[in-house]
Amino acid sequence: MSRPLDAQMAFLQEADRLKSVLRATTLGNGSRRENSGEHSWHIALYALILGDHAGPGVDPSRVIRMLLIHDLVEIDAGDAPIFGDQDAAALAAEEDAAAQRIFGMLPEAQGAELLALWREFEAAESPDAVFAKSLDRLQPPMQNLASGGGSWIEYNVSPETFEARVGSKIKRGAPGIWDWAWPRFKAWFDQRAKTGG
Repeated sequence: MSRPLDAQMAFLQEADRLKSVLRATTLGNGSRRENSGEHSWHIALYALILGDHAGPGVDPSRVIRMLLIHDLVEIDAGDAPIFGDQDAAALAAEEDAAAQRIFGMLPEAQGAELLALWREFEAAESPDAVFAKSLDRLQPPMQNLASGGGSWIEYNVSPETFEARVGSKIKRGAPGIWDWAWPRFKAWFDQRAKTGG
């Protein structure tokens, strides 16, 4: 076996650890928490299916690549729930160190390419990254909606907090999807307010 293949296989085995990182969001049926490997696969599928809703200049195949790797850093840093309370700067530093370690396992050119792609996603400035971030923010609330509230209940999320932390990101990268999704999310929050939940 060649040295590059040794490195690639070691990276792929390391990536398997992402399946053990549990997220705040449950599966759509509410039966258990989703793991980060499942989340990464699911939002890559979102990009494949919803790519025609992307804005100008977006390459859905690059978005899929971003989404497949975007959470690998959670192998070291763990999942940071969007409605949790964490030090953003410390988390960013921890995740960047994790990205350097994990992508550094690959042959140099391949590792550098994926590290750059991961950093592009994190910066959320390119059209591809903006759309990818919008899908990363869309999938968990769709899971929460399917499961009857999921982590919204656990974190006692208000519609204002939801819109600030999640809605603004979806709207920025996928305004048409947001226009479809927001009435559904709002209906859930409105119903919860009526029932005093």
